[in-house]
Amino acid sequence: MTSVRVALSSATVAAALTAAAIPAAGWAAHSVVWHRRLAKASHDKLTGALRREAWEPRIQRFIDRYGNNALVLVCDVDHFKDFNSDFGHHVGDLVLKDTAARLTAWAGRHGIVGRMGGDEFVVCTWVGAGRRTIRLDQLCRALREPIDTGNGQFVDVAVSIGAAAPDVIGSRDRWCLQRAADVAMYAGKHSGHAVQATRAHADVVSINGRRPGRNGTHAGPEAA
Repeated sequence: MTSVRVALSSATVAAALTAAAIPAAGWAAHSVVWHRRLAKASHDKLTGALRREAWEPRIQRFIDRYGNNALVLVCDVDHFKDFNSDFGHHVGDLVLKDTAARLTAWAGRHGIVGRMGGDEFVVCTWVGAGRRTIRLDQLCRALREPIDTGNGQFVDVAVSIGAAAPDVIGSRDRWCLQRAADVAMYAGKHSGHAVQATRAHADVVSINGRRPGRNGTHAGPEAA
C-alpha cells in the first residue's frame, strides 16, 4: 500500500510540475514575440537599419563605453535621385538596402547602423586610432562594388563619408561628433574617399548634429 501511495504521490507531483510549466512556456513564447515586435519596430522597414529613436541613444551609450575607440560616420549616397529616375524606384530601394547591408557588415556585430532619412546613414563602431584610415579605405572599396539589380544588370554606386573620433574632436558628445562627421562628409562630397573630421569641422553651427536646413534638424538640444 505504501508503494502505491508513493507512486501516486510522484505522479501527482509530475502532473503539477507539468501544469506549472505550461503557463511558463506560454509567457516565454509571449516574451519572444514581444521582443521580436519591439526589434522590428525599431528598424527601418526598407533597409533594416535602426530608426532614429533607436540609434540616437545607442550611439551615445556606445561612445560612453568605448571612448576614443568609438568612430562616428555620416554616409550619403551620391546622386541617389538618378537611380530612381534612370532605373526606377525599385533599383533605388535596392541601392539603399544593399548600402545598409554593406555598412552593417563593415561595422561588425557590435556596431550600430541607423538610417537618418532618405539616402543618408549614420554608423558607429569600434576602430582603434591606428587603424582608422585602413578601415575607412576598406569601407570605401566595399561600397564602390557594383550592385546587381537582377537580369545581369549592375549599377555603380558611390557613397560620401565623413568620420569623427572623440580624441580628434575633443568631445564624447554624440551631437558634436555627428556634426563634425556631417560637415566632413560634405567637405569631401564626390571625392571617392572618406574624410576624417577635425575640430574645425565640429565648430560649424548645427542643430541635432546637422547643418541647419538638413534632414533631422527639426528639434534638439542645440536648437535653443
